[in-house]
Amino acid sequence: MRKLFILISFILFGACAFAQPDTISINLDNVAYPYPVKFLHLKQEGQDIKMAYMDVKPQNPNGRSVILFHGKNFGGYYWTSVIKTLTGKGFRVVVPDQVGFGKSDKAYIHYSFHSLARNNNILLDSLGIDKITILGHSMGGMLATRFTLMYPNRVEKLLLEDPIGLEDYRTFVPYQSAEDDYKTELKTTYESVKSYYMNSYFTKWDTSYDYLVKIAANVNKSTNFSRYAKVAAMTFEMIYEQPVCYEFSLIKVPTVLFIGKEDKTIVGKALLSDEEKTKHGQYKVLGPETAKKIPDCKLIEFDNCGHIPHIEVKEEFLKALIGNI
Repeated sequence: MRKLFILISFILFGACAFAQPDTISINLDNVAYPYPVKFLHLKQEGQDIKMAYMDVKPQNPNGRSVILFHGKNFGGYYWTSVIKTLTGKGFRVVVPDQVGFGKSDKAYIHYSFHSLARNNNILLDSLGIDKITILGHSMGGMLATRFTLMYPNRVEKLLLEDPIGLEDYRTFVPYQSAEDDYKTELKTTYESVKSYYMNSYFTKWDTSYDYLVKIAANVNKSTNFSRYAKVAAMTFEMIYEQPVCYEFSLIKVPTVLFIGKEDKTIVGKALLSDEEKTKHGQYKVLGPETAKKIPDCKLIEFDNCGHIPHIEVKEEFLKALIGNI
């Protein structure tokens, strides 16, 4: 029965990947995820908030668990190959959509990496998971770092995949208020999202990436898009105002840093001059520099790869992941 459900989910996800509806709800209600989605009920700032997650258990458990933290413009839907690979090796895999993202509620609250980390700690408690390995991608890398600093005794290993926040954006990106960012978010179109993804995330575009654009862009036709845009602005502010790069030396667990050498991601890049863009976001430089700051860190670099190795160089990344987890 479980195999049948997974097969049906895979078929639906595959269909979803290539034929996203024109209008997507801000909680991705009409986006199929590869495994069953459950909800953790939280109380935050006097509000009842639902946090979505997948809890995927292997057929032959090895006794270890991994939690996957997604990037800012993504949700649990883009981890499919990673989940399948890890569960195939016996790992239990927990895949949350952080509050404000994916299928989780888009709450009007103060967003902080501390509060998001706390939410994930509550989630692990609810699942009875004591020790965890974390894989954080992009913004998820900042969150994974904060979680590790807050709960070092819970983390067995920290895995960072092209994390943002390797530099302090406040020192070179002009400040914009949440209201300014909100106005920018309201201008989101399919064309603007695809252009950003093509120029920022991948070294070479493949049509198989189109589903990522459709999910990220087609929320703009939802009647609740203004809420989505407001929360997106609030989480941008969180990234800008809450750097983790000054605390890498405090990490006390074994760490692996996976870096696409052609990644040039800068949060707030559109606000910079062309000259400034060349000075920052150079992951082929930031990766080695960051690895030196973390006491017990192994650096793994991928040639001809941008911001999302687990998609752009999938097989190479998965091999490196399994070999270093």
